[in-house]
Amino acid sequence: MTSTQHPALLEELRRITGPAHVLCDGDLSAYTQDWRKRAQGKALAVVRPASVDEVAAIVKACAAAGVSLVPQGGNTGLAVGSVPDESGTQVVLSLQRMNAVRAMDAANLTITVEAGCILQSLQEAAEKAGFLFPLSLAAEGSCTIGGNLATNAGGTQVLRYGNARDLCLGLEVVTAQGEIWHGLSGLRKDNTGYDLRDLFVGSEGTLGIITAATLKLYPQPAARLTAWAAVPSMEAAVTLLGLAHRHLGAGLTGFEVMGQFALSLVNKHFPQLRVPFFEAVAASAGPPQARPAPSGGSEPHVVGSVGAPYCVLLENSDHESEAHAREQFERLLETALEDGCVSDAVVAENLAQAHQLWHIRESIPLAQAEEGLNIKHDISIAVSRIPEFVEATDALLRQNIAGVRLVNFGHLGDGNLHYNVQAPEGGDARAFLRDREEEVNTLVYDSVAHFDGSISAEHGVGSLKTDKLEIYKSPVALSMMHAIKGALDPLNIMNPGRIVKL
Repeated sequence: MTSTQHPALLEELRRITGPAHVLCDGDLSAYTQDWRKRAQGKALAVVRPASVDEVAAIVKACAAAGVSLVPQGGNTGLAVGSVPDESGTQVVLSLQRMNAVRAMDAANLTITVEAGCILQSLQEAAEKAGFLFPLSLAAEGSCTIGGNLATNAGGTQVLRYGNARDLCLGLEVVTAQGEIWHGLSGLRKDNTGYDLRDLFVGSEGTLGIITAATLKLYPQPAARLTAWAAVPSMEAAVTLLGLAHRHLGAGLTGFEVMGQFALSLVNKHFPQLRVPFFEAVAASAGPPQARPAPSGGSEPHVVGSVGAPYCVLLENSDHESEAHAREQFERLLETALEDGCVSDAVVAENLAQAHQLWHIRESIPLAQAEEGLNIKHDISIAVSRIPEFVEATDALLRQNIAGVRLVNFGHLGDGNLHYNVQAPEGGDARAFLRDREEEVNTLVYDSVAHFDGSISAEHGVGSLKTDKLEIYKSPVALSMMHAIKGALDPLNIMNPGRIVKL
């Protein structure tokens, strides 16, 4: 049914973008339901502009009508920050049509793209030109660079290249007043006042709408090697990380930790992936040692102990040669095996094997979904304190909730854990989420605060954590954030109710 609200505004939006790009009828769930299906909103309209001038005109029209906007990229966020509320009064501004690569500057090692550019398309454009754009996420086939910047996305290579913020040199932004800030400079040094770029990165569309970005490129590494190591404890995983830093230096690009239960879910729901060290398929003889996979095979050679408490997936990128990278890797793993922080290890012999290992890691969230609804946490703790945090919080949850199952995995290299909580086996997952989420969140977030961590590492705040932010963020920080929001968006039309509430 066509909306009868704000007919003059809808007519103006149709004039700006063309009638085909103002959607009011039919199934709009792709724009109004969040990726995790935690929330189903209702939109006055979904508007799909094709240029920054159209975005500016849409913002001005909505501001004049007193209608709020919800900017949206690929709608793959995990904190319910890019879908409208249930009122049916908000306009979803989808940037999917603004997906062009505007410019490539090889000498300056930069690429300028529009906000709706799919992350994977950006990676492929860089690779075609002989460069690397290192931001890498499980959702890279559908998430957009505008959304990545709006949430300051992390991913698997933050350890080497940083978050989305660190990869961004300039932005084009439409303000809450419908003005355009042309800030697409590719400068690496610009000390002329407040850093507006960093203000908009991570603001989740609450201060303005990112419409384009100038991003850093890197030379393609000469070689990438991937290893999977079984470790006896989280403390051992942290020790291995320290050894990896010393042996690999800047070549260490990824360091992921995965708990046994997280991997057991992958083994249960995707047995064809053959999780290393979960089920031994070959017995080891003599003392443990790092074992390369048989050359030419499509699967890593799996050996060693069944049921390691944790496994680590690590990647080494080298700009000299594959031989040099492999020598570094083997020396690292030999030292780790001798020191006892690794009980067994396998090195991928080719790209197909490396992709398989990464596919196992990236399948953990999918396996969780197959197991049932769960309570997710995206937290960060200083790496040195993670073992103590895990031990204390595991015990706390098990003490308060009998049979609780902990899905602990994430980017140990940068201190970011996805510390998720699954219902007891055989229990009603939906009822567990409904009845215990608040209790579990309080237990986990109180522990995070005790260890001086953050309740959101890479997923953002959205609407899911807005109330929690008021508890766990300092009053001084909240006061400054409210002041910034009030100054840049005094009408509160830019994604209201997300991050801070006015």
